[in-house]
Amino acid sequence: MTTTTNNVERSEEQLVVFDLAAEAFGVDIGSVRKIIRMQDITRVPGAPGFVEGITNLRGNVIPVIDLRKRFDIPVNELHKDNRIVVMDIGGQDMGVVVDAVTEVLRISAAAVEPPSSVITTADSVYLQGIVKMESRMVILPNLDKVLTDSEKGTVRDMAAMADAAG
Repeated sequence: MTTTTNNVERSEEQLVVFDLAAEAFGVDIGSVRKIIRMQDITRVPGAPGFVEGITNLRGNVIPVIDLRKRFDIPVNELHKDNRIVVMDIGGQDMGVVVDAVTEVLRISAAAVEPPSSVITTADSVYLQGIVKMESRMVILPNLDKVLTDSEKGTVRDMAAMADAAG
C-alpha cells in the first residue's frame, strides 16, 4: 500500500517471516492463506524432486513443496516442529514446508533492496529482494517465479488427479 502525503511517498509492507536452515525468508502476508502444523504428506510417484507430495487440508488436496530442495539448501528430515505455510503460488494454493514461522514483520518499502548481481544467476530468478535490518537480513522470494510455468502445471495436474481419485 502506497500513500502520498505532502509529496512524500510512504510505503509499508507486512511480511510473514519463516526460517529455512539459518536464513530468514519473508513473503507478503496477502499471499499466505494458512499456517499449519506438520501433518501427513502423501508422496506422489513421478513428482518433481522439490515436491514432498500432497496433503488433505479440510477436504482439499494441497500440493506440498520443500523450499530447501528448491533453493538448494541442505535438506533435513521433516519433523513435528516444521510448519506448512499454505500460500498462493501462481494462482494456486500450495503448501510450503518451512523450519519455523517466526513473526509478522512490518517493513518500509525503502528497506527492500534488489538482490546483488553477484548472487543472482539464471537459477535464482525467484529472488525478489533483500530486507536489510540492524541485526539481520530477510530474503524475499518472488513466489510467482519459485516454480516455472511448466512446474506449476505439473503440480496443479498432480493435485487434480489426486483430488479426483480421492
